[in-house]
Amino acid sequence: MNTLTEIKDWMLQYPTFTSFLKYLLYVALVISIVVILRRYLRKKLPDTSLRYKSQKGIEFLGYFIILLISISYFTGSIKDLGLAIGLLTAGITITLQELILSIAGSFYIFLVRVYKPGDRIEINGIKGDVIDIDSIYTTMMEIGEWVSSDNYSGRIVKLSNAFVFKGPVYNYSQDFPFVWDEFNLPIRYGSDVELAKSIIIQIATENLSQYVSESIANWKKVVDKYYIEDAQVNPTLAITMTDNWMQFNLRYIVDYKKRRYTKHLLNELIGKKIEETHGKVKLASATFEIVKIPTVNLSTKTNN
Repeated sequence: MNTLTEIKDWMLQYPTFTSFLKYLLYVALVISIVVILRRYLRKKLPDTSLRYKSQKGIEFLGYFIILLISISYFTGSIKDLGLAIGLLTAGITITLQELILSIAGSFYIFLVRVYKPGDRIEINGIKGDVIDIDSIYTTMMEIGEWVSSDNYSGRIVKLSNAFVFKGPVYNYSQDFPFVWDEFNLPIRYGSDVELAKSIIIQIATENLSQYVSESIANWKKVVDKYYIEDAQVNPTLAITMTDNWMQFNLRYIVDYKKRRYTKHLLNELIGKKIEETHGKVKLASATFEIVKIPTVNLSTKTNN
């Protein structure tokens, strides 16, 4: 008690030194917080760019807070530690907004089940299969880009979880792991239309029956869960008359991971069946056919 009393009396005798000591303690506290935060970010952020920017932001905020404390001290209006801590906290929140959103996004992803590892999603213009979700990043195996159809490009993409709050998330596999696909077949005028229709529908029905039966059960769950009308999952065919041919549009449902293979299979089987019709059904092309050459009369005049 005597020691504390002596220290208090001494501080009252030298108020200027006491005030300067408080100033140094405030500065030391700010520097300590900045150093701790920089070390934490260096360990937790795997992305070099985000780590660099975050550390620089924390450092800048530290200098800014020290500047405010210095101005307050030398103008004689420094009050207490609460002001410095409040300013530092507000600055950290602004600087680490992306990091805070990423952490909040990870909780949102798991609680709301926006997607999970194994799902195929498209987010922020990037499409791929989710292979990992941590507290900051979603890791995806990219599909598409320079590779046609839904094939892997070979690139692994790390995307901030904050993007779940910034735009739509397309999920190919949640609740309903099927998608509708379609392609067009140009049939030449004069072909047996009924035969062409029967060939296309028969092959589609035979090869897509498993997808249809599985999708019916899954679609019923979707209808029960969401406010949505029933949908046509059986293969459908629509015919459009154009200037050059009859366009047969086949629309069907397929497993989201087998779009490319299924389209290849249907085209191959339909093409073989059309060849077996021996000309009753013909595929059209964009070539030009000259059906008649006009007669050209040439006359010569003799000059006398």
